[in-house]
Amino acid sequence: MTLLKRRRLALGLVTAAVLCSALDVRLAIRRYEIPLASLEAPVRLALVTDLHSCRYGEDQRILLDALEAEEPDALLLGGDIVDDELPTAPAFQFLEEAVRRWPCVYVTGNHEFRSGQAEAFCARIAELGIPVLRGTQITLELNGQPVDLLGLDDPTVGSAYSRQLTELKIRPRTSHTAILLAHRPERYADYAALDCDLILNGHAHGGQWRIPFLLNGLLAPNQGFFPAYAGGIYWRDGGEVQVVSRGLARESTRIPRIWNRPELVILQLTPA
Repeated sequence: MTLLKRRRLALGLVTAAVLCSALDVRLAIRRYEIPLASLEAPVRLALVTDLHSCRYGEDQRILLDALEAEEPDALLLGGDIVDDELPTAPAFQFLEEAVRRWPCVYVTGNHEFRSGQAEAFCARIAELGIPVLRGTQITLELNGQPVDLLGLDDPTVGSAYSRQLTELKIRPRTSHTAILLAHRPERYADYAALDCDLILNGHAHGGQWRIPFLLNGLLAPNQGFFPAYAGGIYWRDGGEVQVVSRGLARESTRIPRIWNRPELVILQLTPA
């Protein structure tokens, strides 16, 4: 083999390796440890967002097995679990199995409303035994202690979104850890007024294209280019912590994810 052919082969192999790395859509597990002064014992949560009715193996085994291995105390379903174009069966297959294994709560995303079937989806999810948080708060016993979980509909719901914000602002406060689940991260100004310890979001899809160590995200819905909240953990000046999942969408995205693997977020909350 000539030197030129060897160089071409090496270039081809490097190019193939870079492309495989850039277009890798295997499930990633993203873990964050967050100390909270309001906790008395550790709590482990899974943030599941933006599934978009995508498939993770037969019977959603890949996603369910990954969750099983992480042993969460509860699953927080942060919207766009159901897609507006793909068949709904994979989403409900996941939900039906998940609620058998873990306590779950759910909030809507924009795609549930885009489908025109948001109310029907919410009713079906509630029938599975999953609380749908729509400007409401529930308290779950997690590892022997009460934790308040608050939720908001996606703003696509219209004027009801403002009413839900008002209802949560005037809710009775407790000394429990308070966690807000809402789909869109760029609405942080709305959430900051709710006096929560932890804010959990999705929607941004990691900015779709990323460059490791250089660019956290190129373009996100409702944020545009170079989004402030593409994905990751944000320590806010008010003392609360905001976590944005890059989401689980794969075959539903028209633009391929680049260096932006779909992710399952695991939150290890510890007493501060």
